Amino acid sequence: MAVEREMTKRFLSEAYAGESQAHMKYLIFAEVAEKEGFPNIAKLFRAIAFAELVHAKNHLKALGNVKDTVENLQMAIDGETFEVEEMYPAYKAVAELQGEKEAVRSTHYALEAEKIHAELYKKAKELAEQKKDMEIKKIYICPVCGYTALDDAPEKCPVCGMPKEKFVIFE
Repeated sequence: MAVEREMTKRFLSEAYAGESQAHMKYLIFAEVAEKEGFPNIAKLFRAIAFAELVHAKNHLKALGNVKDTVENLQMAIDGETFEVEEMYPAYKAVAELQGEKEAVRSTHYALEAEKIHAELYKKAKELAEQKKDMEIKKIYICPVCGYTALDDAPEKCPVCGMPKEKFVIFE
């Protein structure tokens, strides 16, 4: 019986990963369709991306990986820390070794942003443990590298140089 449970868990984990990737891929495809002048195809991609999000959420819940905010923040910290300390440095090193400039840039951008994300999640967890919310007016995200700033963006992204005016603002 334990073997069957492990297999179900593995299958749900793989389904979660697949649905998550489909969600993101379809949102990116929607952007392309929009830019190419196909607003209804973009709408179709966005709608089905939402359906994939529903599937991913259901699988994550079935896996028991949706907890309270403090536990969710710890899982986020663990994930970001893994990316910063292990995953992206290794991926970047291989890309550098193989001379894959686009991959080097992509992994560098992600690594630098993930460092910030881990710290923000740590601060959020400290507050949540005290039953306090973060005080944030706006969150600025660089659309090129993912650099993240609270309340105000720098004049130029310190990672990729994108001007402040291009940042995406979350209010």
